[in-house]
Amino acid sequence: MSKVLASFSGVSVSFREGRQQTFALRDLDLDIRAGEKLAIIGESGSGKSTLARALAGLLPEEALLEGHIAWPGFGHAPLGGRDLGFVFQDPGASLNPVLTIGEQVAEGARRHLGLSWADAAARALGLLQRVKIPQPERILTAFPHQMSGGQRQRVAIAAAIAAEPKMLIADEITSALDMVVQAEIVLLLQQLVRDEGMTLLFVTHDIALASQLADRIVVLKDGLLVEAGPTGPLLANPASAYTKMLIDSHLDFDSEVLVSPLVDGAGK
Repeated sequence: MSKVLASFSGVSVSFREGRQQTFALRDLDLDIRAGEKLAIIGESGSGKSTLARALAGLLPEEALLEGHIAWPGFGHAPLGGRDLGFVFQDPGASLNPVLTIGEQVAEGARRHLGLSWADAAARALGLLQRVKIPQPERILTAFPHQMSGGQRQRVAIAAAIAAEPKMLIADEITSALDMVVQAEIVLLLQQLVRDEGMTLLFVTHDIALASQLADRIVVLKDGLLVEAGPTGPLLANPASAYTKMLIDSHLDFDSEVLVSPLVDGAGK
């Protein structure tokens, strides 16, 4: 069994407005193992993105974090960009509109790997090729507004892995994309984490996408962990009515969605 990379122990995240305290995450215990592909699923407001941002140290200042997040797989608190790569839901908001694509992808490699700008630019070109951006030489000098949503998301993934992180966190990154592009992004993520040996935390409301990508699924509802387990057994025999509802809403077990040819080794 692979070693534990990160561990949540009794973690709660809340926000206070006046005398009212609202919990986004409640008393969470969860281990994330090195090399696994872990999907966090649930409806809007279930705490999925809060979990991801707590893990990455990206909670807003007003958030109150209780409990403990440990990093036995690192031996130290991870550095964002270097140890952890984070891909946000909206690449149009996360990419800088006044910097070229090449500058934004190269920055992480220059800052965290100590590369010169020339070497970082060469790495940026290679990363754009790896995420299957068409005409990557031309895209290096393009700006985000000149690209489609799917292309911007590929650029955001390239930037997130520029410094060779051990873990990649993808927060609802397919929600604004059409189904064909979603499938392409899922396949791309699987190829990248397999080739780089990265751990993947995939946050999604879409259990069908989770079924294609994840080794293990964690189900959240109202900030609480409902159930967790290996993808195949959890989907075949959900322990909670809530998980069954999510499955019934997104998966057709008479279809081939669980064994999609788009993804090699789905659910394994």
